[in-house]
Amino acid sequence: MALVLALAAGLWGLGVLLRAPVRARLIMIGLLYLGVLVAQLALPEGHALRQATGGNAQSWLALGVIAALVAGYVAILRLLRRRAQPAAPEPAEEGPFRAAELERYARHIILREIGGPGQMKLKNAKVLVIGAGGLGSPALLYLAAAGVGTIGVVDDDRVDASNLQRQVIHTDDRLGMPKVFSAAEQMRALNPFVEIRPYDRRLTWDEAASLFAEYDLILDGTDNFDTRFMVNRAAVAAGKPLIAAAITQWEGQISLYDPSGGAPCYQCIFPQAPAPGLAPSCAEAGVIGALPGVVGSMMAVEAIKEITGAGESLRGRMLFYDALYGENRQVRLKRRDDCPICGAGG
Repeated sequence: MALVLALAAGLWGLGVLLRAPVRARLIMIGLLYLGVLVAQLALPEGHALRQATGGNAQSWLALGVIAALVAGYVAILRLLRRRAQPAAPEPAEEGPFRAAELERYARHIILREIGGPGQMKLKNAKVLVIGAGGLGSPALLYLAAAGVGTIGVVDDDRVDASNLQRQVIHTDDRLGMPKVFSAAEQMRALNPFVEIRPYDRRLTWDEAASLFAEYDLILDGTDNFDTRFMVNRAAVAAGKPLIAAAITQWEGQISLYDPSGGAPCYQCIFPQAPAPGLAPSCAEAGVIGALPGVVGSMMAVEAIKEITGAGESLRGRMLFYDALYGENRQVRLKRRDDCPICGAGG
């Protein structure tokens, strides 16, 4: 037994030398104890190893029982002490941000164009995202990471395996889950300081008007013209700026539509849906997986700029991104007086 105790002391000393945690040192000694106990129980009587480690199992079992009783006694004492001590009061938060938020948003706050006032605008902002798919995924993640105080997301679809190639907010273990709840789970895990409002439904005209009134800014990441036209009409009626983007294969486009701010609305630029086959969906034509990440991130950047007033927005401009050839280009957009949504005849 003296040999084993010497080995245990050696392991403890080695742990101290290596600055191993106490728990790790205790585990090493526990493994040594189990090895000795197994040897005592498994090897025949008189075996040299049994003789070297004490000669019988009873003494080791007794030692184990004593050690367990001591450990239990110490654990009970610690528990009683914790219960007897009053809980330390949480430090009072001063100012508009918690200390954890200041640390989280530090890179924004030191940006000259955002700073503390801009971050406060983000905290107080309410942004509604239509669609939790390819474009909505990165937009939602970056809005949550940026500290947008309230984020709504509307979608009636469920997570499918074919989504995971590009819809990075969803995960394999959430297949079959409504996309809005999957997105909400991921955003809350990313930033617990933001409020997430998931709407598991298809957006209808009757609901859009009242829903848009609750938000400051609308992001449209849907993939069909009927929904885009309805979202645009509701945004114009509510007087809310609309950031809309679209992607297909290797190309994407994005703009900020805001007739109340002097910019055209979506239907000024796209008066009617293209003929069938001219603008195939991603399901029909395919899409490179990283493209919605690029364009969806642009949507988040434009949203942050619009909320904070940083830089120059895409109001009245459309940005085209060609991923295949690594090119960007822009065109100026103008309102149409005959637009049925925002023109004189609207």
